[in-house]
Formats: sequence, C-alpha cells, structure tokens
Amino acid sequence: MNEADRIEGLQTSYRAMREEIAKVIVGQEEVIDEMMIALFSAGHVLLEGVPGLAKTLLISSLARVMELSFNRIQFTPDLMPSDITGSEILEEDHGTGRRAFKFVRGPIFADVVLADEINRTPPKTQAALLQAMQECQVTAGGQTFDLGNPFFVLATQNPIEQEGTYPLPEAQLDRFMFNVLIDYPDFEEEVRIVESTTGGTPEDINCVLTGEQVLAAQDLVREVQVAGNVTEYAVNLVRATRVGSGTEVAAATEFLSWGSGPRAAQYLVRGAKTRAMLDGRPVPDIEDVRRLAHPVLRHRLVTNFHAEAEEIPKDRIIDLILEQVSP
Repeated sequence: MNEADRIEGLQTSYRAMREEIAKVIVGQEEVIDEMMIALFSAGHVLLEGVPGLAKTLLISSLARVMELSFNRIQFTPDLMPSDITGSEILEEDHGTGRRAFKFVRGPIFADVVLADEINRTPPKTQAALLQAMQECQVTAGGQTFDLGNPFFVLATQNPIEQEGTYPLPEAQLDRFMFNVLIDYPDFEEEVRIVESTTGGTPEDINCVLTGEQVLAAQDLVREVQVAGNVTEYAVNLVRATRVGSGTEVAAATEFLSWGSGPRAAQYLVRGAKTRAMLDGRPVPDIEDVRRLAHPVLRHRLVTNFHAEAEEIPKDRIIDLILEQVSP
C-alpha cells in the first residue's frame, strides 16, 4: 500500500471515529480533533475544564472507539506512586512452600490511561505517572516493564478549584503534547445534551480501529516529510517566546517571564503532520503549525507580573506572538 492509500485509510478511520464519538458527545469538535491529533502523534493530553463537561465520558468514549484497554486513576492526596505503577507482594507456592516476590501491575498498565484530577496528588505521585509517560516503562524491583502499546495518557484538572491541589511544575507540564481547554456548550448543544441524557436508550459505540492500526498511523506520521520552511517557522515561533534570548518578540518581553523549550517545536511539527494527514493532505504547511500553537504553547509559557496584574490570558499572548512572527 502506497503512502496516498495509507493517508486515505487514516482519514476514513478518523471520520468514522468522530461519527461514533458524536453518538454520546454533543459538540466539542475542536477538543475531539486535538485529542485525536495527539493520539496519532504519540503524544499525551492535559485537559482543563470545570466539572460536568463530560471530560471522563469523552476520554472513555475515545478508548471504546478503538480496541484499546482503558483504566481510570482517581488522583487523591493520599495516592502513592505504587498505587499507580504497581508493587511487589510476597507470594507463597502452596505446592513447594517457597516464597517469592511477584510484581502486581498497577492501573497504569493500559493502552489509554485517564489521570483524573492529576493536580490533587502530591508531586512525588505525579512524578510516577509522568516518568512513565516519558519512557513508556515502569521499573520495580530491579525489573523494567513496558507499558501499553500504544500508550496514551489523558490527564484532567479543574481550573477554578485550587484549594488542596498541587499544581504541576513547568518541567512536568512539558511532558504533555497539548493543553486542551474544554468550555461550556452553547445553548443548542446544551439542549441536545439534556434531551439525550434524560430520555431514551444510550447509543452503543462501535469499534473503528485496533491498537495495531493506531501504531501504524503513528509510524506513518513519522514518515511524512516536512518542508524546511515549515520546520523553521515552528522553531522561530518557539524561540520568539524566550525572554532574554535575543530572539523574543515584543509580546513575549511585555507579558512573559519564561518561554518554551525545544519540545514545543517538536510537537508543533509532529502535530502539523498529523493534522495534514487527517485532512487528507500528504504534507503539512505553516497554517497547520499556526492552528496548533495554542494547545502546544499555552502550558509552556510562564506569565510575568504585568500579565497577571492585567489578567491577560495566555491565549491572547499567543495571538500576539503569532501576529509578530512572520510566516
């Protein structure tokens, strides 16, 4: 099968996945698109939204559309790292009477993992999850265990309730490809949500993709060629956020105290390739990079006192940076 046929097959599967998810999720098209781009780009997603916006249902529905195992981890202040990764227990062989340690796998051993309210657990436990995200492995008792293949982490946090929480440090936030914001539905969508959830029988979701097909799609993304000017634009956009580097633009100097690292440019290019393929195009362009700037950059920028005092949102700062970085 040539590359054009593979891209067409991926686009067909993507459309079928969206149709299946739409059976239970009303609206949120942009959120669903960004989650799928991250999945096929082998990245992870941090979702932010107030309670009641169907974040958990959306994530579980995405797992059901594919033949992938799914685990939900409810993060709490007393959660320990071993509660996520697993632990060794002393097991006795009833036949021989011998005792030996056996590793019992934790809930992180799944293809799709929902880290619910990740900012409610201490940094030590957060780090256990984020290390697994980076290396796709867990080490316990001197042994290394591979995680799901594919391995896709979606973490959620509530942006309005901060009491009793442990915000993720910038270095750990950088492990997430996208920071996706989920907003309230509009009036028509909310009416449809109420109608669909207060009467009738919920529709079943059909499986569209297997794990092997997801891995094949991720391989296809790596193979896609990118024009030099697209890569250079992604790098220039990221360098424009770095205050004090000599490459920053005026908006960064005015509103930021810290910018993005190289991983942001990597995710911009990888995401642009995926976005182009899901749109049926063999190569990405600069517009693909620009459209992904907000979810890639918003959790990698640290605002200064001026921006916080003026209550200027990060998305507005990113808009200004996009205006000031020429394609």
